[in-house]
Amino acid sequence: MAADQSTPSAATAAAKVALRGLTKRFRGSRGAITAVDGIDLAIAAGEFCCLVGPSGCGKTTLLRLTAGLERPTAGSVELHRGDHARPATAMVFQGQGVFPWYTVRQNVAYGLRFQRRRPAEARATVEALIATVGLMRFADAYPHQLSEGMRQRVSIARALAADPEVLLMDEPFGNLDEQNRLLLQEELLRIWQEQRKTVVFVTHSIDEALILGDRVVVMTAQPGRIKRLLDVPFARPRDPYQVKADPAFGACFQAIWEELREEVWRARREELGPSKGVGR
Repeated sequence: MAADQSTPSAATAAAKVALRGLTKRFRGSRGAITAVDGIDLAIAAGEFCCLVGPSGCGKTTLLRLTAGLERPTAGSVELHRGDHARPATAMVFQGQGVFPWYTVRQNVAYGLRFQRRRPAEARATVEALIATVGLMRFADAYPHQLSEGMRQRVSIARALAADPEVLLMDEPFGNLDEQNRLLLQEELLRIWQEQRKTVVFVTHSIDEALILGDRVVVMTAQPGRIKRLLDVPFARPRDPYQVKADPAFGACFQAIWEELREEVWRARREELGPSKGVGR
């Protein structure tokens, strides 16, 4: 696996998403807290980019900055638009991101609310997306009638309904059991292969990052900075089981864990304070 330090380059000029010197500070009771600091990252059109890092390192903040849900303290987010009639971004959150009072069909249709489509075209889009995530039998069901994995499929379909140029996913499979996680990884790989959207995907799972991503961005403990960028060597289309069975998988996992382990321990030591240090 090729690995290099994150540095600004001419590639940012041609990127779909270009983060330049991105910094975000929040004011708290104990003063300003720097969530992310000086992030420089270029993500190409159609790239599947995975972010991993210790808890609290600013991964979600980075997504919210990219989506325009937060304003940066310094630096910039540049989204190079191909079609201004489409939304720039859509976000899929961890956990229950569906409306409990809407059916599956109504939840997915909500993703079209800002698009000017003819009713027949909108209905066809909704039906196609429900079929894409394998929920046609449950189109008229309410979220409480679905499993957790099925509800997350509804969230993905709703985000895709908006036809965003960039799909932002914040640990969307984090609350799922291993079996459902693997199934949804398969489905997301299939959807990505068909649509080739630019995806920025936050996860705590190194396995998941290697199964899904073209690149893995390893972030430091707070304040979040980019520690390493690592290229994922597995050819596409991918199968999660084949990726994990590949002889190179273990070496890739170890390369990421060596970077991440140091940051996890640093975060723990800082939480405990100097008088309660922990050993390794």
